[in-house]
Amino acid sequence: MTTQTPLVTFSGVQKTYDGEHLVVRDLHLDIEAGEFLSLLGPSGSGKTTTLMMLAGFETPTAGEIRLRGRDITHTPPHKRHFGMVFQNYALFPHMTVADNIAYPLTVRRVRRAEREAKVRRALDMVQMGRMAERYPAQLSGGQQQRVALARALVFDPQLVLMDEPLGALDKQLREHMQIELKALHRQLGITFVYVTRDQSEALTMSDRVAVFNEGVIQQIDRVDRLYEAPVNRFVASFVGDSTTLDARVVEVAGDDAIVALADGTRLRGRNVNGATVGDAVQCCIRPERIAVVAPDQPAPSGNLIEAVLDDTIYFGDHLRLRCRRPQGPEVIVKCPLSQSAPAAGAVVRLHLPAAYLRLYR
Repeated sequence: MTTQTPLVTFSGVQKTYDGEHLVVRDLHLDIEAGEFLSLLGPSGSGKTTTLMMLAGFETPTAGEIRLRGRDITHTPPHKRHFGMVFQNYALFPHMTVADNIAYPLTVRRVRRAEREAKVRRALDMVQMGRMAERYPAQLSGGQQQRVALARALVFDPQLVLMDEPLGALDKQLREHMQIELKALHRQLGITFVYVTRDQSEALTMSDRVAVFNEGVIQQIDRVDRLYEAPVNRFVASFVGDSTTLDARVVEVAGDDAIVALADGTRLRGRNVNGATVGDAVQCCIRPERIAVVAPDQPAPSGNLIEAVLDDTIYFGDHLRLRCRRPQGPEVIVKCPLSQSAPAAGAVVRLHLPAAYLRLYR
């Protein structure tokens, strides 16, 4: 990834379809050469519209898009020379795998010998070399996805755009393809821009993730920072699991704040949005950061709450405890399999480390 001039720059980009409601609002976004950037958000958040504007299938209502400093806001799609992979793959059913992959080269009038060499290379890239003469109907969903990816890569684009390309696959195959896509990205060094609604998919594959909501990027960051340090309530709730408690600020202490829960319990956490004394806040913490304090263990000096264990659920790689408090929402705790869980109905002490408890106005 480079720190020089961005490959793509969105400057003040807006998009409306009806002249009244902005689907994308004042978008400022830099995409670095060679990175894997995911656009993540719920339906209607503006992520797909952003991708379509970058591809050239939609035109911004305002603002501009630049490629290596050159304005491409009104450049038609076929002149941008970007690879594109759609969710439904958009393969030609009457063409063989090889002919589907060769299509972008054919329309660019690439000579036959060069075309055949590039198709062979693209087939090998996605491990489909022995299926060149098959037709799309003879392929599985995962194989069709690979053909669509090979077609997007065959003409050596500087940018590959993907619109939820794994959405139609089953869970196991989708997870396998996530790993393959990331490995292929590292191998090729091409810039990938990937649209998804799946948080785990974005975290697994991306260098950075831009979280969209209501046409605005709420946070764009490295995946580790996005998960560990959400900047607002929306990101904290949308990316990964969070246990959330309602509270009120009783003291501000530097970058931290002390809050009181409804039952009077006091907790210390990171004061993310600058809440002041008296403000109502949400206390958010990842379930795997909550520790169950065993009866024979000394209790930490602070950030301790009590709850009743309602249920223990086995998830294969961890245990999930569902805990109930007299006032407030359910508290979810993720524990390693090596840790034995108390019996249902037991009162458990839970430690919420201040370093991982984040407070949002």
